[in-house]
Amino acid sequence: MKFIIKKLNLKKRWWIIAIALLGLIFILLIYGIVYISKKYVGEEQWVYVDRDYNEAEFRDSLINRLGQPFGEKVYDLWNIMGGELSSSCGAYKIDSGLSVIDVCHKILNNHQTPVKVVFNNVRTMEQLAKKVSKNMRFNDVDFLRACDSILLSEGFVKEEFPVIFFPDSYEFYWTTSAESVVKKMLAHYCNYWSADRREKAKSMELSPAEVSVVASIVEEETNKKDERPLVARLYLNRIKQGMKLQADPTVKFALGDFSLRRITLKHLYVESPYNTYINKGLPPGPIRIVNKATLDDVLNAPEHKYIYMCAKEDFSGYHNFAEDYATHRSNARRYQAELNRRNIK
Repeated sequence: MKFIIKKLNLKKRWWIIAIALLGLIFILLIYGIVYISKKYVGEEQWVYVDRDYNEAEFRDSLINRLGQPFGEKVYDLWNIMGGELSSSCGAYKIDSGLSVIDVCHKILNNHQTPVKVVFNNVRTMEQLAKKVSKNMRFNDVDFLRACDSILLSEGFVKEEFPVIFFPDSYEFYWTTSAESVVKKMLAHYCNYWSADRREKAKSMELSPAEVSVVASIVEEETNKKDERPLVARLYLNRIKQGMKLQADPTVKFALGDFSLRRITLKHLYVESPYNTYINKGLPPGPIRIVNKATLDDVLNAPEHKYIYMCAKEDFSGYHNFAEDYATHRSNARRYQAELNRRNIK
């Protein structure tokens, strides 16, 4: 009888222990659910996981970006779930309202958020490199090296490198290599230069790169999009007649001073292959990175006989055009008088 009672008491104790363990598991489960369901309530943030990080640096980065304790919770869960820095490398946009498990899942499974690469109003490859690399893992030096490696092998000379880039907004993963970015830009360039466009350039006795050079001068000459086709034909007329282009923007480019508002005699003799006042024909490359629309303006420029242009004296941004030098000189005198009156040096 005592044995039976003892056995029943032992069984009762085991039930108590089992219930206690189940209760503890339930409490831990609830805690875990609350833990991983914690919401991020801050402003939108970007988390970067660099392959050169160690785990301590990654943890600190999460805390710095997402705050304490949320960032630490993400790291702890990522670590518990077997996260590896080598497979989590990337950039991740974290929006308000995402939970610990949501953020951890993004990073753990390398669900990167594409970053935007935007550039416009760029004159030099150095400027372009800084803008392209701004939101990427690679730097501007990496980008320029990639251009050398890829574009030289494709038959471009360095002065022509700007022709393959079109101002726009692009998306890449942060970890995309500089070489892959250049190759994608080159693909856009090749897609633009269809057989029809190449045929139009050929009919003008220009290569695609030379069309870009003309377009770059046109863009520097006028901000007025409706005027660009007229300016394009003016320079095409000069090329056809064998005249020097004598384009002021090429002098600015040769001097490397884009702030100049007035080109004077002292500027016109700068020794440079880009100075179209002392060199006949087109410069060796574009003086800015041009829009596709301006390339089309050159290819489809309407016929006219203008070979001279001068900014209008009303400073509207438009130009007076002329077929003869006498008319041009009259236009120029009015503009120069207004420059003097406004004390523009």
